Amino acid sequence: MQVSESTGVNRQLRLLLTGGGTGGHLFPAVAAAQNLFARMPGSHVLFIGTRRKLDREHLERYGFTVKTVHSLGLKGKSLPALLLALAILPVTFCQACYQILRFKPHVVCGVGGYVTGPVVAAASIIGIPTVIHEQNSIPGMANRKLGRVAGRVCISLPDSRDYFPAGKTVLTGNPVRSAILDLSSLPPHSNQKTTLLILGGSQGAHAINELMVEIFSLKDDAFTNLKVIHQTGKADEKMVVKAYKTAGIDARVSAFFADMAEIYGQADIVVSRAGATTLAELAVLGKPALLIPYPYAADNHQEKNGAWYAAGGGAVLLQQFDLTAGILKSVLEPLIVHPEKRQQMSEAMKQLGIPNAAERIVDICLQMSKK
Repeated sequence: MQVSESTGVNRQLRLLLTGGGTGGHLFPAVAAAQNLFARMPGSHVLFIGTRRKLDREHLERYGFTVKTVHSLGLKGKSLPALLLALAILPVTFCQACYQILRFKPHVVCGVGGYVTGPVVAAASIIGIPTVIHEQNSIPGMANRKLGRVAGRVCISLPDSRDYFPAGKTVLTGNPVRSAILDLSSLPPHSNQKTTLLILGGSQGAHAINELMVEIFSLKDDAFTNLKVIHQTGKADEKMVVKAYKTAGIDARVSAFFADMAEIYGQADIVVSRAGATTLAELAVLGKPALLIPYPYAADNHQEKNGAWYAAGGGAVLLQQFDLTAGILKSVLEPLIVHPEKRQQMSEAMKQLGIPNAAERIVDICLQMSKK
């Protein structure tokens, strides 16, 4: 199915977005809302999310109206936790109906996470047009179920088509926040040192932290003109700072970086997990990456995500269980030493990006709302 050209610049849309549970689910929703406001000033967006403090604070930071419902995840829970989650589903459904009827949206768009299920289901029963967006190659449980009832299914990676009805599926890509998208149009930075960015997700990645510390404890001439930016997560921050100082590495270390556009702008090479949102950002920016998927992700979806970018030449996929500091160093060192290798991967990575993903999703929402 083709996505239409942008329409209705002077109209207003009442869009209800729902999802959350991880930052990766929220970032695409924020990007879609930003695109809607830019194209259709005066539009109204309501987020219905979980009661997680992190979700609410993140959304309110962007100035969006947020309502929460009492919802618990179902997958991978113990029997008591599963029974509790099932028991409160009727409450979640009623709360969702109340918020939908109060806001009166033209369309409801779910972006994944367990809260998406009852909210999109409620909208469908009430008769509000519905859209869901799937970020990963292997959809989560909520989106798999919702694919049967949603009016349209927007996917980020082609492999997701196998899980949804063909007539509903549209390849839109995964939206990237406007600050990062703006960065993609700027000229390349001119660092005096090659800059390596290490990311482990919002909570950090202990296995990656340990590997990088071990690598840099090995004295190597390739590291003499290297700068490191390392997002560690809270638990490992002090350990990593101490290790880099001991090794004499020029490093900027933090548990979490709020301004990722500024951080991405400095990076020449990225070592990262393979979360869908991070991959979309790296692709739009053309950042060559060494991907170490989180091996315990649901349905091993991070490996599937990373495999798409590795097949396209923009990344190298490495399995955590087989990975040693020596292997990682042997892959990383040529990229540090040879800028032409980085450039080849950068160009391939950028070819895999879909910078207008947010616009495509808003187009679908407009189509469904008949606006």
